[in-house]
Amino acid sequence: MSTLPVYRWRLAPDGYATRRQLRARGLRPGGQDVAAQLERPRRRRPPLVAHLYRVDLAKPVRPMTAAKWAALARANAARRTCPECRRDAGYVIPPTLGMCVPCDSRRSA
Repeated sequence: MSTLPVYRWRLAPDGYATRRQLRARGLRPGGQDVAAQLERPRRRRPPLVAHLYRVDLAKPVRPMTAAKWAALARANAARRTCPECRRDAGYVIPPTLGMCVPCDSRRSA
């Protein structure tokens, strides 16, 4: 087992990127293992660690299919539907309430 190279925060060489940086470029790790780590020191706590991937081995992001778009639309609709009155609230229902605001205010009144 080999150890990963560790770089200090903002001092990683070119050719490495985090998942978010890859995504911003329209790429994904594509099954490759973590190539290096970034460490950001903190006071009285362990350092923050970010995994780095090689940009030259990254693959393009797969495009969304019609079925994936439809599934995403259904999931978002379910998050907006009140389980009490079964209406679309027009916003994502807060998990702390578990129902739309009008239903919650009727319950507490």
